[in-house]
Amino acid sequence: MEIHVQELATKASRTPLTADLNTDWLQEVRKDVLKSGPIKVALEGYGQAGILHIEGELSLDLEMSCSRCLEPVHETIVVPFHERFKPASAKHGAEDEEIIVVEEDKVDLEPIIEETMLLALPFTPMCKEDCKGLCHSCGANLNESACGCPTERIDPRLAALKDLFKDNK
Repeated sequence: MEIHVQELATKASRTPLTADLNTDWLQEVRKDVLKSGPIKVALEGYGQAGILHIEGELSLDLEMSCSRCLEPVHETIVVPFHERFKPASAKHGAEDEEIIVVEEDKVDLEPIIEETMLLALPFTPMCKEDCKGLCHSCGANLNESACGCPTERIDPRLAALKDLFKDNK
């Protein structure tokens, strides 16, 4: 998804930028992503004082594994997007670290969009807030039923001492 910075920065009118970007790369980067649709890009570009503003919204429907019980979780991620670009040939005014200076006229927005979406994904997706997860002993999903495994945890460093206090009858 290439844009021409110089051309759009000089336009006073808003130019729509829409696309559906492929997300095959997402399952390689995040192993908890089971399925994903395309990234829906709904942006507008406009010029203001020689600076190109690209703003709008990115959205993505995907299915991820719950980080506790591994059940599939459907997520819809909607991210606001706003980036500013300035041609390197433009007059240097007050420097702003948030403005991306562009050496060439063309800029590929796809890597910027992909990075923005990747950072917006949940770090630990969960099927529900009170997900009980899996049993540490047998692997049963504790949301469905109790497995009956003992829940007392003994520190392995002190396990030899547990028999010391048993009654000898």
